[in-house]
Amino acid sequence: MLLELPIDHFRLIGVSPSAEAETVLRALQLRLDRPPQDGFTNEALAQRSELLRFSADLLTNQSLRQEYETALLAGASGLEFSSNREVAGLILLWEAEASIEAFKLACKALQPPQAPALGSGREADLTLVAALSCRAAALNEQEQRHYQAAAVLLTEGIQLLQRMGKLPQQRSLLEEELKGLLPYRILDLVSRDLGDQASRQDGLRLLDGFVRKRGGLEGKKISNAHSVLSQEEFELFFQQIRKFLTVQEQADLFLRWQRSGSADAAFLGVIALTAVGFSRRKPEKVYEARKQLKALDISGVDSLPLIGCMDLLLANVELAKDRFLNSPDKGLQDWLENYPEDNLAALCEYCRDWLRRDVLPGYRDVDAEAVNLEAWFADRDVQDFVERLDRKGARGFAKAGFSFLSSLSTEQSNSGSSLEPHDSDQNIPTPKEIFDDDLAQAAVTSQEEEVSRKSLIDRIFKGSRGLSWGDLKLSLSSFGLSRYALVTSSTAIALLILLGAAINFIGPKYKTRQVSEVDAVRNDSSELPKTSITGLDKQLSEESTTSMPDVELSLKLALEQDALFKKANKSNLEDNKFKIESLIVENPSKKEILNLLENWLLIKALILNGSNGEELLIVARPKLVERVKAEQRKDALLGQRQQIEAKITSIKLVSQTSKRIEAKAKLIYREQRFDSSGKVISETSIPDLTVTYVLGREKQLWQLVDYISGS
Repeated sequence: MLLELPIDHFRLIGVSPSAEAETVLRALQLRLDRPPQDGFTNEALAQRSELLRFSADLLTNQSLRQEYETALLAGASGLEFSSNREVAGLILLWEAEASIEAFKLACKALQPPQAPALGSGREADLTLVAALSCRAAALNEQEQRHYQAAAVLLTEGIQLLQRMGKLPQQRSLLEEELKGLLPYRILDLVSRDLGDQASRQDGLRLLDGFVRKRGGLEGKKISNAHSVLSQEEFELFFQQIRKFLTVQEQADLFLRWQRSGSADAAFLGVIALTAVGFSRRKPEKVYEARKQLKALDISGVDSLPLIGCMDLLLANVELAKDRFLNSPDKGLQDWLENYPEDNLAALCEYCRDWLRRDVLPGYRDVDAEAVNLEAWFADRDVQDFVERLDRKGARGFAKAGFSFLSSLSTEQSNSGSSLEPHDSDQNIPTPKEIFDDDLAQAAVTSQEEEVSRKSLIDRIFKGSRGLSWGDLKLSLSSFGLSRYALVTSSTAIALLILLGAAINFIGPKYKTRQVSEVDAVRNDSSELPKTSITGLDKQLSEESTTSMPDVELSLKLALEQDALFKKANKSNLEDNKFKIESLIVENPSKKEILNLLENWLLIKALILNGSNGEELLIVARPKLVERVKAEQRKDALLGQRQQIEAKITSIKLVSQTSKRIEAKAKLIYREQRFDSSGKVISETSIPDLTVTYVLGREKQLWQLVDYISGS
C-alpha cells in the first residue's frame, strides 16, 4: 500500500528548486546530523534518514532530476511512499512546516481499521507526530490571527491524546495553550459580521463562561499567578471587546453576571438598559434601569444625577430637579447655580451630554452621537408610556399630558404642583403591569393634549442648545463610576478591527509585543509627547486671544517639520533641558493652550522613557501625574521603557470660560517600546488621532484635568 504526501523532494530536503547538487548534499548532511529530539523511535529516525538520502540522490542525479522537474511542470504533486515508511514521511512533512497536513494524516492513520497495534512503536511514533504537528499547526493559525481555528486544532489534538492514553506531558502543553487562547478566541468570534450569528453566539458563550469562572468582572475567584489574564489585563481586554458587542448582547450578559453577584456588572447593566431604551425608543427599559440603579449601593458613587437624568427621560421634571439639587457634588451645584438658562435647560443639557459621553458609547450597533431629546419626547411610544404611568397613579403631577412641564418656566411658575419632593417606587407599576393594562381604558388623545405635547417640546428645547458647560466635568469619571464604562476611544476600535493586534496579552512566542499593543490602547494614545512645529506656532501667534476659529495644519506641513521635531524631541529627551512656565493668565490664547498641552505630552514622554519629570505637576492635576508614574513603575518592573514621538497638527477650542477650557486636538503618534538591553520589542503608529482635552483653573493656575481620546 502506498502513501501520498503533499510535499516535493525540494521541500523535503529543505532547498529551493534552483539549488545546485553541492547545496543539496550540504543540506542533506545538516538534516542527517540534526534529527528531531522529541522521543521518536530509532526505527522511525532511520527511515527518515533513508527518505532524505533518496530525495538527495534524485536531486543530484542530472537525468533523474530533469525528469522530475518535467513532471512537476506537467502538474504532478506529492510523493508516494510505501506504508512502512509512513511515520518517517509524516515526520518530514511536519519538519517541512506542513503541520496541518501532517496532523490530519497522523490522525487518520491512528483511526481503525488502519490503526497500528496497541503498544507498538509505530503507534507511539504516530501519536507523537500528531501531537507535535497539532501544536505547530495551532501556532501557525495564531500567527494569521485565526484563533478559533487554532483552538479547534488544539481541541482535536487533546481528544486524540486522551483516546490514545499517551504523552501526558504533550497533552498538558496543548491544554495550557488552549486555555491561553480563550481571550483571542472570544475576540475572533465576536468581531465577526453580525450576520454570522453562529460564531457570535459561540463567542458570547465563551465570554460568559470566562467571566463566571473568574468570579464576575471583579475576578473574585482568580489567582493572578495562575489565571489566563491578571485582573488589570482582563479589564483592558473587556474595555476593548465591548465595542464588538451589541447593546442587547451586553445588557443580557450584565444581567446574568449581576445574578451571579457581580456589582460592576449590575452598574453596567443599568447603563446598557438605558442605552437600549434611549436608542430604540423603549422608555420601559429606562424605567427598569432607573429602578435597578436606585437599588444599587455603589460605594463612592453619587447616583442622584444619573437617576435624575432617567427621571427627566420619563418626563418627571420636578423629581429630576430634586435629584440634582440634593446631590452632594459641590461642582454640580456650582454649575447649576451659574448656568445661564433656567433649570430645565440645564437638566436637558446635562442629560444630553451624559447620554452622548457615558451611556451610548461602547456598543457595536448604537450611534453615540445620535442624541436627540426632542425626537425622544416626540416619540409616540414614549408619550404613551408616560401617560400610562400617569393613569396608574404613580406620579404626582396633573394628568394633562405633558403640559405639567410648562410649570417650570419662570414666566409660568405654578406653586400648586402636587409633586412631593421625594418619590416612592412602591406604587409604581412594573413595565409588565403597565403593558398588561387593558388598552381599552386608553382614551383617544384630544387636540388639547397634542398642543400640550408640542408646547413641552418647545419648552424643553427653548434656549437649551449650544450652551456652555461651565466648570463641570460631565463624564462618568467625574462621579467615580465603574472603570468598565469608560470606553470611548474610536482609535481603540480601529486597532481592535485588526483582529487581536491590541489585546495579545499572552502566548509565549508573541506575548511581549502584544502586551505592548494593549498598553498603547490602555494609555488612550492621547497622552502624547511635546512637539515643536514652527508653522503651527507662527499661525497661532497671529490669532486673537478671544476668537476661537479652527486651526488646521496640513499633514504635508507636519511631515516637512518631521526632521526638526525629531531633533528637538531627541535633544529634550536626552538633556531634559526645557523650561516649564505656569499658565496663570485668566483668558489664555490658543497658542498658550497649545504650549501647555505640548508640555504635558513631552514631560509624560520623559517619564515613560525613565526620567523623573516632576515638572508634570505644573501642567497636570495630581491624579493624571500619578497615572503616568504608575505606568512608569509597571514598565520598570518589566524591565521596559517607552520612547514616544507625537505632533499636534491642529487644535480647535470647543468652549472656553474663566475656569474651564475644552480643546480638541489632532495628533500624529509614534511609539517604540524597549527592553532592558535596548532592543525594540514593539512599535505603534497612529497617523490621525483625535483627543479632547479639558483644562481647569484653580487658584489662578491652569492645568490639564482630563482627556478623552477618539472624541
